[in-house]
Amino acid sequence: GLFYRALRKVCNDGKRVVLVIAGNHDNPDRLVAASPIAYEQGVILLGKPKSCAQVGVCGKHKILDAGEGYVELEINGEKAVIITIPYPSEKRLNEILSTGIEEEERQKGYSERVAELFSMLSDKHREDTINLAVSHLFILGGEESDSERQIQLGGSLAVSASALPDKAQYVALGHLHRPQVVKAKTKCMYAGSPLQYSKSEIGYTKSCYIVEVKVGEEATIQTVPLKNYKPIEVWNCSSVEEAIEKCTDNANRECWVYLEIKTDKYITQEDIKAMKSLKDDILEIKPII
Repeated sequence: GLFYRALRKVCNDGKRVVLVIAGNHDNPDRLVAASPIAYEQGVILLGKPKSCAQVGVCGKHKILDAGEGYVELEINGEKAVIITIPYPSEKRLNEILSTGIEEEERQKGYSERVAELFSMLSDKHREDTINLAVSHLFILGGEESDSERQIQLGGSLAVSASALPDKAQYVALGHLHRPQVVKAKTKCMYAGSPLQYSKSEIGYTKSCYIVEVKVGEEATIQTVPLKNYKPIEVWNCSSVEEAIEKCTDNANRECWVYLEIKTDKYITQEDIKAMKSLKDDILEIKPII
Protein backbone atom coordinates (compact mmCIF):
# COMPACT_ATOMS: atom_id res chain seq x y z
CA GLY A 1 0.00 0.00 0.00
CA LEU A 2 2.77 2.45 0.95
CA PHE A 3 4.60 1.71 -2.32
CA TYR A 4 1.54 2.37 -4.50
CA ARG A 5 0.56 5.51 -2.54
CA ALA A 6 4.09 6.88 -3.01
CA LEU A 7 3.99 6.09 -6.76
CA ARG A 8 0.67 7.93 -7.13
CA LYS A 9 2.21 11.07 -5.61
CA VAL A 10 5.40 10.86 -7.66
CA CYS A 11 3.65 10.36 -11.01
CA ASN A 12 1.39 13.40 -10.40
CA ASP A 13 -1.67 12.03 -12.24
CA GLY A 14 0.38 10.85 -15.21
CA LYS A 15 2.13 14.19 -15.86
CA ARG A 16 5.42 12.53 -14.86
CA VAL A 17 6.49 9.13 -16.20
CA VAL A 18 7.85 6.84 -13.47
CA LEU A 19 9.96 3.80 -14.38
CA VAL A 20 10.41 1.17 -11.64
CA ILE A 21 12.67 -1.89 -11.90
CA ALA A 22 12.89 -4.83 -9.47
CA GLY A 23 15.88 -5.19 -7.15
CA ASN A 24 17.31 -8.29 -5.44
CA HIS A 25 14.90 -7.91 -2.48
CA ASP A 26 11.80 -7.72 -4.72
CA ASN A 27 9.48 -10.45 -5.94
CA PRO A 28 9.37 -9.44 -9.64
CA ASP A 29 5.93 -10.95 -10.26
CA ARG A 30 4.36 -9.17 -7.30
CA LEU A 31 6.01 -5.89 -8.30
CA VAL A 32 4.42 -5.91 -11.77
CA ALA A 33 1.01 -7.20 -10.66
CA ALA A 34 -0.49 -3.68 -10.90
CA SER A 35 0.96 -3.01 -14.40
CA PRO A 36 -2.39 -2.86 -16.29
CA ILE A 37 -3.68 0.06 -14.23
CA ALA A 38 -0.22 1.59 -13.61
CA TYR A 39 0.18 2.65 -17.28
CA GLU A 40 -2.89 4.90 -16.94
CA GLN A 41 -1.01 6.77 -14.19
CA GLY A 42 2.23 6.98 -16.21
CA VAL A 43 3.99 4.21 -14.24
CA ILE A 44 6.07 1.49 -15.94
CA LEU A 45 6.86 -1.54 -13.71
CA LEU A 46 9.53 -3.98 -14.93
CA GLY A 47 10.35 -7.13 -12.94
CA LYS A 48 12.94 -9.10 -14.96
CA PRO A 49 15.62 -8.45 -17.60
CA LYS A 50 13.30 -10.00 -20.22
CA SER A 51 10.36 -7.73 -19.25
CA CYS A 52 8.74 -5.65 -22.00
CA ALA A 53 6.85 -2.40 -21.46
CA GLN A 54 3.54 -1.95 -23.24
CA VAL A 55 3.58 0.34 -26.32
CA GLY A 56 0.92 3.07 -26.26
CA VAL A 57 -0.37 5.74 -23.91
CA CYS A 58 1.47 6.08 -20.58
CA GLY A 59 -0.18 8.69 -18.37
CA LYS A 60 -0.08 11.97 -20.29
CA HIS A 61 2.78 10.69 -22.48
CA LYS A 62 3.57 7.86 -24.94
CA ILE A 63 5.64 4.70 -25.13
CA LEU A 64 6.66 4.69 -28.81
CA ASP A 65 8.62 1.43 -28.83
CA ALA A 66 9.52 -1.28 -26.33
CA GLY A 67 11.03 -4.75 -26.17
CA GLU A 68 13.07 -6.97 -23.86
CA GLY A 69 15.21 -4.54 -21.90
CA TYR A 70 14.42 -1.21 -23.56
CA VAL A 71 11.71 1.42 -23.76
CA GLU A 72 11.42 4.53 -25.98
CA LEU A 73 9.33 7.34 -24.51
CA GLU A 74 7.97 10.57 -25.92
CA ILE A 75 7.63 13.19 -23.20
CA ASN A 76 6.67 16.78 -24.07
CA GLY A 77 7.97 16.39 -27.63
CA GLU A 78 11.34 14.90 -26.56
CA LYS A 79 12.30 11.26 -27.12
CA ALA A 80 14.21 9.19 -24.59
CA VAL A 81 15.49 5.62 -24.95
CA ILE A 82 16.01 3.87 -21.62
CA ILE A 83 17.72 0.49 -21.50
CA THR A 84 16.62 -1.49 -18.45
CA ILE A 85 18.16 -4.42 -16.62
CA PRO A 86 16.10 -5.21 -13.51
CA TYR A 87 18.11 -7.30 -11.01
CA PRO A 88 19.80 -9.94 -13.20
CA SER A 89 20.21 -13.09 -11.13
CA GLU A 90 22.39 -15.75 -12.82
CA LYS A 91 19.25 -17.67 -13.79
CA ARG A 92 17.59 -14.61 -15.35
CA LEU A 93 20.79 -13.73 -17.23
CA ASN A 94 21.00 -17.26 -18.59
CA GLU A 95 17.45 -16.98 -19.89
CA ILE A 96 18.67 -14.17 -22.15
CA LEU A 97 22.25 -15.26 -22.85
CA SER A 98 22.70 -19.01 -22.79
CA THR A 99 26.37 -19.59 -21.91
CA GLY A 100 28.01 -22.56 -20.19
CA ILE A 101 30.30 -21.28 -17.41
CA GLU A 102 32.86 -23.19 -15.33
CA GLU A 103 32.81 -22.48 -11.58
CA GLU A 104 36.24 -20.72 -11.51
CA GLU A 105 35.15 -18.44 -14.37
CA ARG A 106 31.92 -17.52 -12.65
CA GLN A 107 32.77 -13.93 -11.64
CA LYS A 108 34.37 -13.12 -14.98
CA GLY A 109 31.48 -14.82 -16.72
CA TYR A 110 28.77 -12.87 -14.90
CA SER A 111 30.38 -9.48 -15.48
CA GLU A 112 31.06 -10.29 -19.14
CA ARG A 113 27.50 -11.45 -19.67
CA VAL A 114 26.10 -8.24 -18.15
CA ALA A 115 28.47 -6.29 -20.47
CA GLU A 116 27.21 -8.33 -23.44
CA LEU A 117 23.60 -7.59 -22.53
CA PHE A 118 24.28 -3.85 -22.13
CA SER A 119 26.13 -3.90 -25.47
CA MET A 120 23.18 -5.56 -27.24
CA LEU A 121 20.67 -3.14 -25.72
CA SER A 122 22.89 -0.11 -26.49
CA ASP A 123 22.05 -0.58 -30.17
CA LYS A 124 18.70 1.04 -29.29
CA HIS A 125 20.43 4.28 -28.27
CA ARG A 126 20.41 6.85 -31.09
CA GLU A 127 21.87 10.28 -31.83
CA ASP A 128 18.41 11.90 -31.93
CA THR A 129 17.29 10.58 -28.51
CA ILE A 130 18.09 11.18 -24.85
CA ASN A 131 19.95 7.97 -23.90
CA LEU A 132 19.66 6.52 -20.40
CA ALA A 133 20.22 3.18 -18.65
CA VAL A 134 18.89 1.81 -15.38
CA SER A 135 19.85 -1.37 -13.53
CA HIS A 136 20.20 -3.07 -10.14
CA LEU A 137 23.82 -4.28 -9.91
CA PHE A 138 26.86 -4.40 -7.66
CA ILE A 139 29.64 -2.55 -9.50
CA LEU A 140 33.15 -3.53 -8.33
CA GLY A 141 34.67 -0.80 -6.18
CA GLY A 142 31.34 0.40 -4.77
CA GLU A 143 31.21 1.00 -1.00
CA GLU A 144 29.03 -1.52 0.80
CA SER A 145 27.14 -1.23 4.09
CA ASP A 146 25.92 -3.95 6.48
CA SER A 147 22.36 -3.87 5.20
CA GLU A 148 22.86 -5.28 1.70
CA ARG A 149 22.69 -9.04 1.25
CA GLN A 150 26.36 -9.98 1.57
CA ILE A 151 26.02 -13.23 -0.37
CA GLN A 152 25.45 -11.19 -3.52
CA LEU A 153 28.23 -8.67 -2.96
CA GLY A 154 31.89 -8.81 -3.81
CA GLY A 155 31.64 -12.37 -5.09
CA SER A 156 30.38 -13.95 -8.25
CA LEU A 157 27.70 -11.32 -8.90
CA ALA A 158 30.07 -8.34 -9.04
CA VAL A 159 30.23 -6.38 -12.29
CA SER A 160 33.14 -4.38 -13.70
CA ALA A 161 32.49 -0.66 -14.34
CA SER A 162 33.72 -1.26 -17.90
CA ALA A 163 30.51 -3.26 -18.51
CA LEU A 164 28.39 -0.11 -18.29
CA PRO A 165 27.09 1.23 -21.63
CA ASP A 166 29.21 4.01 -23.21
CA LYS A 167 26.38 5.47 -25.25
CA ALA A 168 24.21 6.21 -22.20
CA GLN A 169 24.37 9.84 -21.08
CA TYR A 170 23.43 8.75 -17.56
CA VAL A 171 23.25 5.36 -15.80
CA ALA A 172 21.01 5.10 -12.70
CA LEU A 173 21.90 2.22 -10.38
CA GLY A 174 20.25 0.57 -7.41
CA HIS A 175 21.65 -2.01 -4.94
CA LEU A 176 24.19 -0.24 -2.70
CA HIS A 177 22.57 1.74 0.11
CA ARG A 178 25.25 4.46 0.25
CA PRO A 179 24.75 7.29 -2.29
CA GLN A 180 27.88 7.38 -4.49
CA VAL A 181 29.40 8.12 -7.87
CA VAL A 182 30.65 5.17 -9.92
CA LYS A 183 33.96 5.76 -11.70
CA ALA A 184 33.03 4.78 -15.25
CA LYS A 185 33.28 6.04 -18.83
CA THR A 186 29.81 7.52 -18.55
CA LYS A 187 28.04 9.41 -15.72
CA CYS A 188 26.77 6.82 -13.30
CA MET A 189 25.36 7.07 -9.76
CA TYR A 190 23.93 4.98 -6.96
CA ALA A 191 21.08 6.98 -5.42
CA GLY A 192 21.32 4.81 -2.31
CA SER A 193 18.40 3.93 -0.05
CA PRO A 194 16.11 6.71 1.21
CA LEU A 195 16.38 5.37 4.79
CA GLN A 196 19.24 4.12 6.99
CA TYR A 197 19.00 0.35 7.42
CA SER A 198 21.96 -0.43 9.67
CA LYS A 199 24.40 1.21 12.09
CA SER A 200 27.11 1.13 9.40
CA GLU A 201 25.06 3.80 7.60
CA ILE A 202 25.36 6.36 10.43
CA GLY A 203 27.27 9.48 9.46
CA TYR A 204 26.36 10.11 5.86
CA THR A 205 23.38 11.88 4.35
CA LYS A 206 20.83 10.00 2.29
CA SER A 207 19.98 11.76 -0.96
CA CYS A 208 18.40 11.61 -4.37
CA TYR A 209 19.42 13.23 -7.66
CA ILE A 210 17.86 15.56 -10.19
CA VAL A 211 19.49 14.73 -13.52
CA GLU A 212 19.00 17.05 -16.50
CA VAL A 213 19.69 15.49 -19.90
CA LYS A 214 19.41 16.96 -23.38
CA VAL A 215 20.04 15.22 -26.72
CA GLY A 216 23.78 15.02 -27.47
CA GLU A 217 24.82 16.89 -24.32
CA GLU A 218 26.47 15.83 -21.07
CA ALA A 219 24.05 15.20 -18.21
CA THR A 220 24.07 17.64 -15.28
CA ILE A 221 23.42 16.21 -11.81
CA GLN A 222 22.10 17.98 -8.73
CA THR A 223 22.16 16.22 -5.34
CA VAL A 224 19.13 16.70 -3.09
CA PRO A 225 19.84 15.68 0.54
CA LEU A 226 16.97 13.88 2.31
CA LYS A 227 15.92 14.64 5.89
CA ASN A 228 16.55 11.59 8.03
CA TYR A 229 13.25 11.46 9.91
CA LYS A 230 14.41 8.71 12.27
CA PRO A 231 18.19 8.39 12.72
CA ILE A 232 20.02 5.31 14.00
CA GLU A 233 22.05 5.84 17.19
CA VAL A 234 24.48 3.65 19.16
CA TRP A 235 24.36 4.31 22.91
CA ASN A 236 27.44 3.18 24.87
CA CYS A 237 26.53 2.87 28.56
CA SER A 238 28.83 1.95 31.45
CA SER A 239 26.05 0.24 33.45
CA VAL A 240 22.47 -1.02 33.25
CA GLU A 241 21.43 1.91 35.49
CA GLU A 242 22.93 4.41 33.03
CA ALA A 243 21.14 2.67 30.13
CA ILE A 244 17.77 2.87 31.94
CA GLU A 245 18.43 6.56 32.70
CA LYS A 246 19.28 7.24 29.04
CA CYS A 247 16.08 5.46 27.91
CA THR A 248 14.08 7.64 30.33
CA ASP A 249 15.72 10.90 29.14
CA ASN A 250 15.21 10.02 25.46
CA ALA A 251 11.78 8.37 25.72
CA ASN A 252 10.07 10.81 23.35
CA ARG A 253 12.86 11.17 20.77
CA GLU A 254 12.35 9.60 17.32
CA CYS A 255 15.38 7.34 16.81
CA TRP A 256 16.35 3.71 16.36
CA VAL A 257 18.73 2.56 19.11
CA TYR A 258 21.53 0.00 19.43
CA LEU A 259 22.36 -0.25 23.16
CA GLU A 260 25.84 -1.39 24.21
CA ILE A 261 26.08 -1.87 28.00
CA LYS A 262 29.24 -2.61 29.99
CA THR A 263 28.37 -5.11 32.70
CA ASP A 264 30.02 -7.85 34.78
CA LYS A 265 26.85 -9.98 34.81
CA TYR A 266 24.06 -10.93 32.41
CA ILE A 267 21.36 -8.36 31.86
CA THR A 268 18.13 -9.63 33.42
CA GLN A 269 14.81 -9.93 31.58
CA GLU A 270 13.38 -7.34 34.03
CA ASP A 271 16.03 -4.79 33.02
CA ILE A 272 15.47 -5.49 29.30
CA LYS A 273 11.71 -5.10 29.80
CA ALA A 274 12.25 -1.82 31.69
CA MET A 275 14.42 -0.36 28.91
CA LYS A 276 12.04 -1.41 26.15
CA SER A 277 8.99 -0.06 27.99
CA LEU A 278 10.72 3.34 28.41
CA LYS A 279 12.13 3.63 24.89
CA ASP A 280 10.43 2.41 21.73
CA ASP A 281 12.49 1.13 18.83
CA ILE A 282 15.46 -0.42 20.61
CA LEU A 283 16.88 -2.69 17.90
CA GLU A 284 19.55 -4.44 19.98
CA ILE A 285 20.73 -4.67 23.58
CA LYS A 286 24.29 -5.91 23.63
CA PRO A 287 26.13 -6.67 26.90
CA ILE A 288 29.85 -5.83 26.80
CA ILE A 289 31.11 -8.31 29.43
